[in-house]
Amino acid sequence: MTTLKQPRGWLISSLAIVAILFGLMTIKEGGAVLLGNEAAVGAAGNYLPFVLWFNFLSGFAYIAAGVGLWLRQRWAVWLAVVIAVAIALAFAAFGMHINSGGSYEQRTAVAMSMRTVVWIVIATVAAQMLLRKRV
Repeated sequence: MTTLKQPRGWLISSLAIVAILFGLMTIKEGGAVLLGNEAAVGAAGNYLPFVLWFNFLSGFAYIAAGVGLWLRQRWAVWLAVVIAVAIALAFAAFGMHINSGGSYEQRTAVAMSMRTVVWIVIATVAAQMLLRKRV
């Protein structure tokens, strides 16, 4: 485990906070539906269980990556890359579901697009800053 002893950069700190908050919100929202909260289940509409479970469980990885980024751990960069790839694969599976005529909520497509972009940005910036020691 390699820790970089460099001053905190505002950008990497901001990304860490975004990752942690994104993870907490993902766990809260997904958990409410999974635990059967009637209002949350009703608001979720035509959700896909595999997407819901994927997003809920990935929330814990988001928090771990955020903490790792905050602590300037190089492993956090690789976790962010894995998260970005996993989201893209889940999004592709969601797209295949839609393409085969399955029901879905438009907001799921928007949310998955946002997740994909956010984690590609986090992984890219973190790699540039932590792997090249530019914190």
